[in-house]
Amino acid sequence: MKPDTQYDFLVRCADVPPEQPGVLLSVTPEEAGWNTLGFTVRRLAPDEVYSSETAECEVALVVLGGRMSIDWGEGSRSIGERENVFSGYPHAVYLPPGMRYEIRAETLVEFAESRVASHTHLRPRVMTPDDVGDETRGSGDVTRQIIRIIRPEHEADKLMMNEVFTPDGNWSSYPPHKHDTRNLPAENDLDEMYYFRVDPPDGFAFLRVYDSAGKRDSTAVVRNGDLALLREGYHLVAAAPGYRCYYLAILAGETRSLAASTDPRFKSMRKNGSAPDPRAPVVRR
Repeated sequence: MKPDTQYDFLVRCADVPPEQPGVLLSVTPEEAGWNTLGFTVRRLAPDEVYSSETAECEVALVVLGGRMSIDWGEGSRSIGERENVFSGYPHAVYLPPGMRYEIRAETLVEFAESRVASHTHLRPRVMTPDDVGDETRGSGDVTRQIIRIIRPEHEADKLMMNEVFTPDGNWSSYPPHKHDTRNLPAENDLDEMYYFRVDPPDGFAFLRVYDSAGKRDSTAVVRNGDLALLREGYHLVAAAPGYRCYYLAILAGETRSLAASTDPRFKSMRKNGSAPDPRAPVVRR
């Protein structure tokens, strides 16, 4: 699937009816316009089998909803507890290059597959809800919950991954930040994807992407199942009142650091002393 003709940073979800198996969204690095991240979301029917290989990539799988088993040659492991992303913490799998794997759906299941080119052979592993980190960030109407699945200090080559939950009416990824320049330790050059889910699913959120020079400033409506490609520039998300917003943030770069620069015009907001929104955390372990 190629980016939206109106917004080169937005890929729309395929029109697959609920409960019907299929590919909900897929974008290759070439379609994204970079040489790093590829991303796919699949829905499998109960007992359906999906087989693939990592080839020359490291791969991360996240169960979005439902239950499935996975076998990469070391025995089958059953993973997935939540009905959907808003009902619990994630199960995830990390796989290094050169591995074949098979997934069998135990229930109707949806899972996201992220991959990036790699030649580093690390250990494959399952990450359970007990293995992930949790943080409530921000205050007032910029409060959101972050679940850290693959952190910079974790055993991986280029992939880093978080889930972000934003209460309805709140702002997220705010103050606006960017990570398109290698200037460590202040900022790292990273490609990033945001995969969105909205609750209820007929809702929407806003995504703004802009640069400091004023050459680019785009605000798009994102809906349930859309994907944002964040190559460069400052970015932020706003959840519409009445609709909780989730996005799976996948990042890849040559250096394992999430260092980012905040738009200088908004730096004072980090000193806001108000209390966190009591609706966070949105989901619990």
